[in-house]
Amino acid sequence: MAKPNYSFEKRQRELEKKRKQEEKRLRKHDSRDEAPDGANEAGQHRPPAAEPEKSPGA
Repeated sequence: MAKPNYSFEKRQRELEKKRKQEEKRLRKHDSRDEAPDGANEAGQHRPPAAEPEKSPGA
């Protein structure tokens, strides 16, 4: 019987947590962009930051 690879499972949990945090951050960012007209005065609106490229091996 093969023994469980706990470090692989931990890494998968960490990646899932990071993905969920990124989705939450994007949702919050999107909700700020949809604020009423008075909330986004000229000069306060920032364009979204570029997403970092993810390498398939990392």
